Amino acid sequence: MVQCEMCGAETSSPKTIKVEGAKLDVCSNCTDFGTEVKQTSSSSSSTKYSTGSSSSSSSGGSSGGSASSSSSRSGGSSSQRRSDMFDDMDELATDYDDRVRKAREGKGLSQSDLANELNEKASLIRKIERGDTLPSDRVQSELESFLEIDLSAEGSAGDDSEWSGGSASGSYTLGDVVKRKD
Repeated sequence: MVQCEMCGAETSSPKTIKVEGAKLDVCSNCTDFGTEVKQTSSSSSSTKYSTGSSSSSSSGGSSGGSASSSSSRSGGSSSQRRSDMFDDMDELATDYDDRVRKAREGKGLSQSDLANELNEKASLIRKIERGDTLPSDRVQSELESFLEIDLSAEGSAGDDSEWSGGSASGSYTLGDVVKRKD
């Protein structure tokens, strides 16, 4: 017996329906909540995306062997993490708004003056200084070069060192990581 993924009732013959894009195995009472998915041959469903799914479905029994070989490869390369697109990006400092405001005031400029120098709207400078919006990469580099400041988080690496949460066993809970606002 299988449980209905909608109501939890035990059913011996679940039907697959689609509810807002999600496929669910449900009992006969819950089939009205979605549209029934007709089970077609696996070759027609794998031809839409011709990545590796069609070859793995045709290989049959060897898919288990390829899974174990891929897990052994990933286990061996765990010491060398895969490159990520976010690795190349500089993280914006959490106090970027204060840095921009202090540098602008240090040069004796108003928000409108700074906006004119950067060829931007004064409302954008106001939003950046209030912390309401993040500057785009282009605006960030223009602010850094004109105001002669650094808005990247490397300059404020002390944020990680002051965190003392966690346990000696190395396992962390959500409470160790989250900062409460109250």
